[in-house]
Amino acid sequence: MSQPKISINMDNRGFDDDQDLFPFIGTEEGDEEMNAAEVPTIVPVLALRNSILFPTIVIPINIGRDQSIKAINKAQETDKWVAVFSQRDLKEENPSGDDLYEVGTLARILKMLRMPDGSLTAVLRGRQRIRRKALTQTEPFLAGEVELLNYIPPTDPLTFQATIDSVRHSAGRAVELSPNIPTEAKMMLDNIDMPSHLLNFISSNLNAEMNVKQEILETADLGTKANRVLTQLQQELHILEIRDQIENKTRGDIEEQQRQYFLNQQMKAIQEELGDNPNREAVEQLEKRALEKQWPEEVEKVFTREITRLKRMNPQVAEYSVQLSYLEMLLDLPWQDYTEDNFNLKAVAKVLDEDHYGLEKVKDRILSHLAVLKLKGDMKAPILLLLGPPGVGKTSLGKSVAEALGRKYVRMSLGGLHDESEIRGHRKTYIGAMPGRIVQSLKKVGSANPVFILDEIDKVGQSHRGDPSSALLEVLDPEQNTTFHDNYLDLDVDLSKVMFIATANNFSAIQPALRDRMEIINLSGYSAEEKLEIAKRHLVPRQRKDHGIKAKQVKIPVATLKAVISGYTRESGVRSLNRQVGGLMRYAAKQIAMENAEKVEIKPELLEEILGPVKFEREPYRVGKLPGIAVGLAWTQVGGEILYVEASLSPGKGGLTQTGNLGQVMKESAITARSFLKANAEEFDIDMDRIKENDIHIHVPEGATPKDGPSAGITMLSAMASAYTGRPIKPYLAMSGEITLRGRVLPVGGIKEKLLASRRAGMKTVMLSRKNEKNVREIEERYLKGLKIHYVDTMREVLEFALS
Repeated sequence: MSQPKISINMDNRGFDDDQDLFPFIGTEEGDEEMNAAEVPTIVPVLALRNSILFPTIVIPINIGRDQSIKAINKAQETDKWVAVFSQRDLKEENPSGDDLYEVGTLARILKMLRMPDGSLTAVLRGRQRIRRKALTQTEPFLAGEVELLNYIPPTDPLTFQATIDSVRHSAGRAVELSPNIPTEAKMMLDNIDMPSHLLNFISSNLNAEMNVKQEILETADLGTKANRVLTQLQQELHILEIRDQIENKTRGDIEEQQRQYFLNQQMKAIQEELGDNPNREAVEQLEKRALEKQWPEEVEKVFTREITRLKRMNPQVAEYSVQLSYLEMLLDLPWQDYTEDNFNLKAVAKVLDEDHYGLEKVKDRILSHLAVLKLKGDMKAPILLLLGPPGVGKTSLGKSVAEALGRKYVRMSLGGLHDESEIRGHRKTYIGAMPGRIVQSLKKVGSANPVFILDEIDKVGQSHRGDPSSALLEVLDPEQNTTFHDNYLDLDVDLSKVMFIATANNFSAIQPALRDRMEIINLSGYSAEEKLEIAKRHLVPRQRKDHGIKAKQVKIPVATLKAVISGYTRESGVRSLNRQVGGLMRYAAKQIAMENAEKVEIKPELLEEILGPVKFEREPYRVGKLPGIAVGLAWTQVGGEILYVEASLSPGKGGLTQTGNLGQVMKESAITARSFLKANAEEFDIDMDRIKENDIHIHVPEGATPKDGPSAGITMLSAMASAYTGRPIKPYLAMSGEITLRGRVLPVGGIKEKLLASRRAGMKTVMLSRKNEKNVREIEERYLKGLKIHYVDTMREVLEFALS
């Protein structure tokens, strides 16, 4: 309900034009029934906006429109009667008859006041409902004939009385729930005896739309009128009850918070009197730890400043726990806590050799770093990037390096990292802020010079939260990481003593600026011979121990391991081989546990029963004297392979067809080779008519496998020259090299893997570019035993050597 007023404030200036305010029930002329003779024939008409005037209600009306002022003045000069009708359209400034509702209220002017701004305020008292019969004039003001409307008595007096009682009760409840309505309004409700007066008073104070109030005014049947008022009143009462519940709940929560605060303050005072204050004890403990801490002067100043702030804080505020966590983090970090390096280089080399077979470049780099560190006493730690295929031991090598140096080991996986704050941390003003993972790892390991493995650095992503790889630029730059800035600490952390070792599979996926800051060590895939040694020295003993089998209970011959490597694995590393060895150990464990045997020997014949059918079979080299067939060498992620290139002629117009799932670069190598042969046909005894009158078809078997790269250039050249001349390629000859139109042979990569593949396939001679000679010298002699390397500079030398 709207707020009813008991008095009228004539000095109010805040209401709108023609808006009724402060409605209350009149105390005089309580019966609204009038005699038609009392009403003049022509009555001035007053149009109201935003309000409805009900009979028996007294309200002040601020009148500003010229038409309305003239109508009120006319009524004041005559008999003070005025017909009040509400507007249908509130925006209409000069309403006519069609703009007004037909039913309104006949009112009498009780008082007139003139305002300083020229407007009038008229106090009106509604007397009786009226209906407009006709407008007799529109200028200079509205006037017309009206007829009085009487109420229709209720047909069921008992039901009507019950409805009136409900209205009175609901209105009283609404007054109780409305804090802005004075209690005198309840007394007014109790003092109104006539039902029509009560309904008019409540209707005037309803917080309802104008059209709803107009419908109530137009309702002649008192029973229907009472039901409508009760319906609107109950809707308002429901809203007031919900609001009251919300206010009570909020008030209860606030009171509970105040109660908790006072109790905490009392407890704090009691604890201080007893000398038992846990917050003070926590601060004292921090100060005690700080006295024993070795840290930079700058960090000590920040700690002193921040702990002084903590002492001044109220422990109940949220910032207190944030400040406490920050100080604990400063104390937990190993600012100047260094482990002592092991300078026994022979012992270090022994540990590295025991843990990892091969990887000579990495081991040599670690030893050379330690040698300088031993002689100089201080040196910025290098940033190493171990680049190679999965499973070659990049991550585990870091752990071995830490063990060999006597340093702590910590690993941080960067795969799928998208948020820059994971590296630099969040500012401590944010909720749930924490340091970056670099600082967290140093806290966890408790050392300022650990071996720090940044795993899968090529798989760092970026998103709207920043680019983590850019944040790593400061971490991995030896010239900058002495002052690495963490957002949470807001201090510089010295990372120059940390030995960072990053690992990656894909070099091109690493940000160029990041690649420039690291020393790259390439780890190629293991050869079959190296895998055999790794299996014998590491995999078999480890799997045997993991399966609870003693050394004398199982025997795996070398022939079995070779069969597993060649037939059940095809990878650069040894992860799959480790799983297969685990399968052999499970078979042995089952036989021993079921008491089928005390000692198990796994021969090659049992592999199919244990591991299933052979998964990979390498096609052996077949000696053939057919022209047009050459053997190339290919590098794959799982090692080297031999590659057959077949060329055949058919009658045509000199076209070139290429099949075998070849990439663009490989197709271009074939086109280059054909162009070179056409340009130099006479030199190589090739009949030009044979080239013009025949189409040549180049095919590389295993068409389901994509193939690309320039290294098959000399292989395609030899195969096409063999097809055109009819001279076969020398047997047991494999080749690899890139070609150019001017007849040069360029070097290619993956030499170690390609030579090992040649040796496995039984090849006797390998033809390479002379510029690859330096790569061959890096391979141990035992891997090249029985293999002859022939170097060439030009494509002429290739054909002179290859064609028999």
